[in-house]
Amino acid sequence: MTVVRDMNAIVSTHDLALITLDTLRYDVAVGELAAGRTPHLAALLADAGGWECRHSPGTFTYAAHAAFFAGFLPTPARAGVHQRPLALRFEGSASIGPQTCVLDGATIVEGLAARGYHTLCIGGTGFFNLQSPLGRVLPGLFAERHWHRTLGVTEPRSFENQIGVVEESLARLSPDRRAFTFVNVAAVHQPNHYYLPGGAATDSVASHAAALRHVDAHLPRLVRALTRGAPVFVIVCSDHGTLYGEDGYVGHRVAHPIVTTVPYAEIVVGA
Repeated sequence: MTVVRDMNAIVSTHDLALITLDTLRYDVAVGELAAGRTPHLAALLADAGGWECRHSPGTFTYAAHAAFFAGFLPTPARAGVHQRPLALRFEGSASIGPQTCVLDGATIVEGLAARGYHTLCIGGTGFFNLQSPLGRVLPGLFAERHWHRTLGVTEPRSFENQIGVVEESLARLSPDRRAFTFVNVAAVHQPNHYYLPGGAATDSVASHAAALRHVDAHLPRLVRALTRGAPVFVIVCSDHGTLYGEDGYVGHRVAHPIVTTVPYAEIVVGA
């Protein structure tokens, strides 16, 4: 069950972070957690009760993140009207409740900036690569944005490199300035075959899980980088799942349950 927090008490007093584990499947996330193979995620998610099953608003990275930045994060996979943590002022929204922090602007990034937050984007997959007009749309929402090839999907050490950018960027920020940090983790996305011992030639569910274990191994360093003195409200989730041959499909951008069902958690660290 979702732990509903009063976001009006969190915004302006806490740093905020949105960590998207790009393409992470719910079944793989839950299976690795249950098997004890992602111990750092287990520790981080302990107060949240583990991964929550949710439905993504999109079937691929651009669509999902456009919805996220409009305040529409993955929805709990159960019946009912579910209060959103962050929303934009929008007439007629049934998912804005008393504990929702309602922001002004076209995106929550803009709304948080208006509340005094420094907004930081660490890109990973192609829609954040700053290499084309399309690749600059989502990063362009942020005051500070970073991408280079060592942060992208073809670099096996991309997550470690992304953490290095977070460390450097937040270290430059005044301790009394609140930060909203977004990291699009590319490591789980295809290609991920190189995370399997022995160097598998093709991607698979097994290499997808191995990529998640790789991310887990470096997660404490990211948490340390995000913790700057103030408590940090962290949303960690997938934007969509991906397919490795199930029902004849490979990849995503289709409304298959494996694609639309994602892991999600909200936690506070450094409190």
